[in-house]
Amino acid sequence: MSTPALSPWLHRPLAELLRQRGHAWLLQGPSGLGQYELALALAAAWLCEQPNKEEGGTACGHCPSCHAIEVRTHADLCVLMPEVAMQELGWPLDEKAQADIDDKKRKPSREIRVEAMRDAVGFAQRTSARGRGKAVLVYPAERMNTITANALLKTLEEPVGDVRFVLASEAAWQLLPTIRSRCLGFTLPWPETAAAEAWLAAQDVPAADAAALLRAAGGRPSDALRLARSGQSPKAWSLLPKAVSRGDVAALADQSPSQAIGSLQKLCHDLMAVGSGAAPRFFDAADLPPAVPSHLALARWSKSLANAARTAEHPFNAGLMLEALVSEARTTLNSAARRP
Repeated sequence: MSTPALSPWLHRPLAELLRQRGHAWLLQGPSGLGQYELALALAAAWLCEQPNKEEGGTACGHCPSCHAIEVRTHADLCVLMPEVAMQELGWPLDEKAQADIDDKKRKPSREIRVEAMRDAVGFAQRTSARGRGKAVLVYPAERMNTITANALLKTLEEPVGDVRFVLASEAAWQLLPTIRSRCLGFTLPWPETAAAEAWLAAQDVPAADAAALLRAAGGRPSDALRLARSGQSPKAWSLLPKAVSRGDVAALADQSPSQAIGSLQKLCHDLMAVGSGAAPRFFDAADLPPAVPSHLALARWSKSLANAARTAEHPFNAGLMLEALVSEARTTLNSAARRP
């Protein structure tokens, strides 16, 4: 799998990061802004053998080091991710982990395993193979549990040799305070709407769909692209609120439980916003039901959805779970008094 091209709104942040010194960076912001892409570009620049001096030291893209990153074999780059993410992004697992998964002894981990972190600590203590130092990339950093994070802590505080860390997070508040305090923080910027729509068009998303999908993703371009590639129809998205208020399970039939919960959380958010006199974020105001439930009803629904999200990946019956989610949504939405 090739290295993802850097999105236009990330060029300036990369230049800013390369101008500053520091052995550990925490790249933070909501999902869909490009944390992984920026972290990988930063690590590639650190390790590049022929950096572009005219562009502030960015990776050249054609030296042996850049090629090694491209084919996921760089000896001086350690990537720490949940095994599910490693597989999705084309990074190889270590032999034992791959053998266990192939033999169906266990499923790929959705957390960053402590065994992988201990291997990374050992990696940090070794000598650089290519003479440009070493880099450790952790994404998404919030997937470290307490044990895994503590295994990293000492090395992060007192790194051995020429090793640098870049942690990328979509929920930095979930990280241990001791981890956050040992990193230089960098918050990713939100792209302008026009730039995001142009980027989506360059990714072969029809121009007519780009604006609607970007809205459905809350202005996050990478999430909008993910929606487009999953087959999300802008028309179906606009019809979702009223379909759910009728109890139509078919409106969420193409979504996994976790995706359905996310969609309902967006609807709940927009109804809370409208009920408070603010503009909706994910749906057009005309697409929302004509009546807004009380703040108490919406707060209860929001809490219930948050609880459901914690178990969305468990092997429950997906069909029954969707029916329960839609039933609860219908009850909440129809509890409202009609807006004047």
